[in-house]
Amino acid sequence: MSSRRSAWKLVAVAVLLFTCLPVLQAQPAGRKVRIAVLDFDYATVMNVSQSIFGTNVDIGRGITDLLVTDLVKDGTYSVIERKALDKIMAEQNFSNSQRADSMTAAKIGRLLNVDAIIVGSITQFGNDDKHQGIGGGGGNWHGIGVGSIGHKSSKAVVAVTARMVSIETGEILAVAEGKGESKREGLALGGGGGNWHGFGGGAVDFGSSNFQSTIIGEAVKQATDTLSADLVTDAGKIQTHTVNVTGIVAAVDGNSVILNIGSRAGLKVGDQLTVEHVTREVKDPATGAVLRRLTSSVGTITVQDVDEGSAVCAASAPGAIKEGDIVKTVMK
Repeated sequence: MSSRRSAWKLVAVAVLLFTCLPVLQAQPAGRKVRIAVLDFDYATVMNVSQSIFGTNVDIGRGITDLLVTDLVKDGTYSVIERKALDKIMAEQNFSNSQRADSMTAAKIGRLLNVDAIIVGSITQFGNDDKHQGIGGGGGNWHGIGVGSIGHKSSKAVVAVTARMVSIETGEILAVAEGKGESKREGLALGGGGGNWHGFGGGAVDFGSSNFQSTIIGEAVKQATDTLSADLVTDAGKIQTHTVNVTGIVAAVDGNSVILNIGSRAGLKVGDQLTVEHVTREVKDPATGAVLRRLTSSVGTITVQDVDEGSAVCAASAPGAIKEGDIVKTVMK
């Protein structure tokens, strides 16, 4: 009798678990914090950089690319791709000189629909001599002709700072720092002229093994890795935002659905939206104003291309979606 009672208990537990399973699966997983990283400002070290490379290399962009790679590999954040960032910068006619400004950064962040945006500066880029006064990119680095070797021993030092900026207020949410020093001394930081260790015209790839094998490359990598780790520890200081998006189908062309909303409303490539037919409009008999729209579900669409005021989507049910249909989504 007791064995039969135990068996029924096991059956009851199994039924209970099976009943609860869909509820457990239905719990929405929290999304990652979305961030964008603007190219770092390097105005204070531009002369030093020019003397090292023999030309003006955008070291701010190079270090930013390394930082984005580190953050993507870590996986704590969802990082907006450079293509989307560059597009917004071009559309809004933002110059590189504005990229360190917190309010400009916040505006860019709102257009990209991120939770926070990271701006930064390179504060040291060169050797460990504290008196690094170099007047212009005249091809001479502490008495060493650009690209020359064997005249002076040097150790590279790179320092960077970053600020996490609220997209709503421009408030600085957190500050992070990174510093790197070469692990060895070299006869020179690198080369120069039009061919810096095989990089013609100053087109230096900061992520390449050739660059990172130099003493300045070692210092850059160490500073960026330290900065990335510091930013990851600050992830909890950023609040994610829930964005409700509602729009209308402006046109349908085969499998392509064009909407009257875009990035300004919060859409980004990859977002999914539900599509609904309006079956009836309930109006106020006194004023004629629409009180409520009754709808029926049609299907879903996925955003493939987006600009400020419109989006092109792929339909899951071609032919069913019509112009004037309502689209909705909630990005959690």
